[in-house]
Amino acid sequence: MLEGKLRDSISKSNAKALKRDGYLIANIYGKGQKNVHCAFKRNDFIKYMRTKSNLIFPIKISNDIYEVVVQEYQKDPITSEILHVDMMFAHKGVVAKFKVPIKTSGSPIGLKNKGVLVFSRKRIAVKCDASVLPNHYMLDVTPLDVGHTILIRDLPQIDGVTIVEKPSVAVVGVIKAK
Repeated sequence: MLEGKLRDSISKSNAKALKRDGYLIANIYGKGQKNVHCAFKRNDFIKYMRTKSNLIFPIKISNDIYEVVVQEYQKDPITSEILHVDMMFAHKGVVAKFKVPIKTSGSPIGLKNKGVLVFSRKRIAVKCDASVLPNHYMLDVTPLDVGHTILIRDLPQIDGVTIVEKPSVAVVGVIKAK
């Protein structure tokens, strides 16, 4: 389980001091709950994120355990180092917006025809209860040739999960290499 500490102050100087000590600043928010300002050891956080298998995961802050989902990372544009992370409480029985990752399987036919696989969306916004939240959308890209795409409307339907993006938006496709 990932462990963090509660931030005493949310001032800029406090955040800078924590970052110097190797901490990652985080905020946790959700419907009907008070925001939690916390910090995690940067290396522990990265290791945990790489090994977790579910979108919803438990964290321990002080003596409290919360079920959360990562909503957004803020990265340094030059070094790609994670600066800040926003998380949301994942309460069972509460409908909320989540971002679900897209994963692909197979090798597109279009790669043999001098094409390149391009992701238009790496995460899809959905609205659902935390109990039915999918861990990812798995897409088979094997039949894709140059010029073919998979759109939001082509994604598999999951009971209780509503995709909140336009149906005509491309998710993944194969384009001609230059």
